[in-house]
Amino acid sequence: MDKMMFTIDEQQTGKRLDAFLSENIEGQSRSYIQKLIEQEAILVKGKPSKSNYKLRMGDHVEVHIPDPVPLEVIAENIELNIVYEDEDLIVINKPQGMVVHPAHGNYTGTIVNALLSHCDNLSGINGVMRPGIVHRIDKDTSGIIVIAKNNEAHVSLSEQLKEHSITRCYNALVEGRMKTDEGTIETMIGRNPKDRKEMAVVSRNGKKAVTHYTVLERFESYTLIEARLETGRTHQIRVHMAHIGHPIVGDPVYGYKKQKFHTEGQLLHARILGFVHPRTGEYREFEAPLPEYFTSILNKIRK
Repeated sequence: MDKMMFTIDEQQTGKRLDAFLSENIEGQSRSYIQKLIEQEAILVKGKPSKSNYKLRMGDHVEVHIPDPVPLEVIAENIELNIVYEDEDLIVINKPQGMVVHPAHGNYTGTIVNALLSHCDNLSGINGVMRPGIVHRIDKDTSGIIVIAKNNEAHVSLSEQLKEHSITRCYNALVEGRMKTDEGTIETMIGRNPKDRKEMAVVSRNGKKAVTHYTVLERFESYTLIEARLETGRTHQIRVHMAHIGHPIVGDPVYGYKKQKFHTEGQLLHARILGFVHPRTGEYREFEAPLPEYFTSILNKIRK
């Protein structure tokens, strides 16, 4: 276990605890620092504190960074659709039905299992079950996802996500014929108080969520849209579209109970992902065309 000590001087006074530590501990993201604070591995004046604690002159901050836990996730020889790869990151076109990382009920067959077989190095910031995972897309959502191979790349990409500077554009087929050509949905999203497994638009105990949408094609009973994420809350597009009365076709949680088309899940595809490369500083953008499961239903509707 690594132990670090900081004594706050006049210039550092007033800074948030998590912000100060993420700036002063190399290779550790703010989200990881926040996890350590929650686990009481960071003490201020010998006592547990909160992430938003404002530092005071003379505060003694003690940080305990646990040793890496040996990875117990099994490497599996699963073919991946790799769009781009270099020494810092991998961009993957994830198929519908594949889970991003191991979790309860899904310990094999995930992107992480496949990655462990494909490459030797993945960032360790998100722990042993989610090595390299900077962001996720749902199991039944297809499309582009970026994986970090080292902690430096992970920190850079995570910071871009927090600053909302990453380009994330999705295509979705929604129920009903939308009247407006474009719009912005801005709400709070949090756990559904009636069902904690689901997310919902809430008035309190939620986080700000912003989705911009543009109509691409209208049909008699459906609309094809592009949704651009400004924030990235769990199930954000799915919740937002249901909230305005146009749930995503095939969505088993937020969609209509009766579906006209047989699908394996929601018709939602992460088509474009753009970010500043952590090493080169160059803006890179990657695109995955609509997959066959999506286009086949569009073709049926057009006929």
